[in-house]
Amino acid sequence: MRPLVVTTFLTLDGVMQAPGGPKEDTAGGFRWGGWLVPHFDDAMGAQMERWFAPAGDFLLGRGTYEIFAAHWPKVPTEGDPVGTALNTLTKHVASRTLTAPLEWETARLIEGDVPAAVRELKARDGGELQVHGSAGLVHTLLREDLVDELRLITFPVVVGAGKRLFADDAAPRSWRLTSSEVTSTGAVMAAYQRVGELETGDLTLPE
Repeated sequence: MRPLVVTTFLTLDGVMQAPGGPKEDTAGGFRWGGWLVPHFDDAMGAQMERWFAPAGDFLLGRGTYEIFAAHWPKVPTEGDPVGTALNTLTKHVASRTLTAPLEWETARLIEGDVPAAVRELKARDGGELQVHGSAGLVHTLLREDLVDELRLITFPVVVGAGKRLFADDAAPRSWRLTSSEVTSTGAVMAAYQRVGELETGDLTLPE
């Protein structure tokens, strides 16, 4: 059994929509696309390379797949471990609207029951099954309790509305912080491993 790892960029209020550009994802009238760009630095780029390194293959939602497929095949991969991984490793795409075959080399469409397909992918040998972006897919994975690790870069901005990492139906679980670092621009890069059932307590004063 290999781990399923979700990596995403977040605002302080938990939004993961359109971090890289104004036209990346305008669904719902979102108008703050590109909110991470002023805060990107070399440490962040190096961390992303380290996080991509253990990938065995990728699991993507339709929106993120289309954004990646429009960009990464056109980028020279020499000396770029992220571009090399995305262009060469298998990409499993969860979508109700796309049809096979997909144009991007090594992209494969998941047809049928997505949670069941993901469980089968996790059961295979190999490197990490990595999810990047893909808000709708991540909601499904968290609801089905299929995520083993979260790798989050949280930026010091608030956008007020947009697609958030956690939907209201996410499975209640506890997570353990395994690493953290603050960048030169105040972004927090942190990794969390799934621990198990959510534990609660009681801090109310006795009557």
